[in-house]
Amino acid sequence: MEFEKLILILIGASITNNFVLTYFLGICPFIGVSSKIDSAIGLGIATTFVMTLAATVTWLIYYYILVPFNLVFLQYVTFIIVIASLVQFVEMFIRKTSPPLYKALGIFLPLITTNCAILGLTLFMVLRDYNFLESIIFGLGAGVGFTLALVIMAGIREELKFADVPEPLKGAGITLIIAGLLALAFMGFGGIISSG
Repeated sequence: MEFEKLILILIGASITNNFVLTYFLGICPFIGVSSKIDSAIGLGIATTFVMTLAATVTWLIYYYILVPFNLVFLQYVTFIIVIASLVQFVEMFIRKTSPPLYKALGIFLPLITTNCAILGLTLFMVLRDYNFLESIIFGLGAGVGFTLALVIMAGIREELKFADVPEPLKGAGITLIIAGLLALAFMGFGGIISSG
C-alpha cells in the first residue's frame, strides 16, 4: 500500500497536478527559458534537484525544529532561506561544472530562488502532512513535472520558428495560448487516472 501511495504521489506531482500547468506556479521560468530545449533541460534538472533537496531539508526543519519548539509561524521565512541557500549551492555547482549551461541559463538560474513552485512545494508538503519519504517523492515528482512542462514547451516553441504564426500572436501571445492548451491536456490526464 505504501509503494502504491508513493507512485500516486509521483505521478500526481509530475502529471495530473503539475505545478506549472495545474497550479500555474513557476510561470516566469516556464515562459522565459522554454525557447530552447537545451536550456529547458538544464533548468529543469537544476530545479528538480533544488525541489527534491528543498522537500527533504524543509521537512526535517519543520518537523524536528519548528514544530517541537512551537515556531511554526516562522515556516515561510525558514523555507525561503532554505530554498535561497540551496539555489546558491546549485548555481555555484553549475558554474564550475558546466559554464556553457550557466551562461545559457543566465538570469533564470538565480530566479529559481524566487520560483514560487518551490515554495509552493514545501507548503503543499506540510499541508498534505506527508511523511519524510512521501515528501522526497513529492519533491522529485514536482521537479520532473516542471522539467516535463519546460521541455514540451521548448520543443513546441522551437518548431514555431518554422510556423506561419499571425503577426499579432507572435512572441508572448502564441506562447500563452500554447501554455493554456498544454494545461488543458494535462488536466485530461487527471480525468483518465481518476476514472481508471
